[in-house]
Amino acid sequence: MKIIRIALVALSFVLACVFAASAAAQAWPAAKPVKVIAVFPPGGSVDQVARVLAQQMSTQTGQTFIVDNRGGASGSIGTAAIAKAEPDGYTIGVVFDTHAVNPSLIPNLPFDTLKDLTPLMLVGTGGMALVANVQQPYKSFRDVVAAAKAKPGSVAYGTIGAGSIGHLTMTQLGNQLDVEFNHIPYRGGGPLMSDAVANQIPLAIGSVFLVSPHVASGRLRAIAVTSLKPDPSLPGVEPIAAQGVPGFEAYTWWGVVAPGNMPAPLVKRIYEELAKAVNTPAVREKLAAQGMEVRGAAGDELDAFVRKEMVRWAKVIKDNKIKSGD
Repeated sequence: MKIIRIALVALSFVLACVFAASAAAQAWPAAKPVKVIAVFPPGGSVDQVARVLAQQMSTQTGQTFIVDNRGGASGSIGTAAIAKAEPDGYTIGVVFDTHAVNPSLIPNLPFDTLKDLTPLMLVGTGGMALVANVQQPYKSFRDVVAAAKAKPGSVAYGTIGAGSIGHLTMTQLGNQLDVEFNHIPYRGGGPLMSDAVANQIPLAIGSVFLVSPHVASGRLRAIAVTSLKPDPSLPGVEPIAAQGVPGFEAYTWWGVVAPGNMPAPLVKRIYEELAKAVNTPAVREKLAAQGMEVRGAAGDELDAFVRKEMVRWAKVIKDNKIKSGD
């Protein structure tokens, strides 16, 4: 009988916890403003995604969602702040493609990417574009490869930084095609585009959102996209997959995460609000305007996507001995 009583007490405790978590989820957000950590500085795509979602979720819940920019160390400083917060739904964050790269690139991350964070949503993905200054001779990715084969190391390209998806993409392409490209890392998209427009760097690779205004102005020429299909934002530009590298694809992406060990009912509740926000026509239009294919996929899909990206880029980083300061 004593064992039965103990079991009943334990069961009652578990049920009480479940009911409490469910009640808290139903009440969310009510107790206080929700902090939305954007893991990059103001002005970039992560900041814009965070602000679009925060504004819409404020509107639809009647509560306050405040964007808190915590840039630095390829997004890992802001992500660490998310991981260390209470899993009560009042701190969530928007992460970028560097989220899956940092575990292999940055020694001694202060959090475990897979264990210390709760995946909430894969907001969307977007291709990158390889662009050339209009004074350069390159009209296609085939031209770039031909020049690199003719004179190894002579073809320079810029990216937003060492270990960025653009850097890793060009490195993987060089490996697959047995050609050598000369990487020039910049400290962000602003400086990269400034030098590309000024013809200080012949080629640059970045998100479609980053390069499109300069292509539209006629100062840069888009010569390839990294998505498997053509990007509607850059009509007439062929994918790399159609320019001698069948099946090749690489994407930037945006996701929403929360602290680890968040109760399942609360995860479900937050996702419901995120999904409602992402499916609002005005929000989809704003996100699509920055070259994003809006996905709105649930946390389990984000988790699977991140794991796949981690494996892919870890191999490129290891095989090519890439470091964050390269």
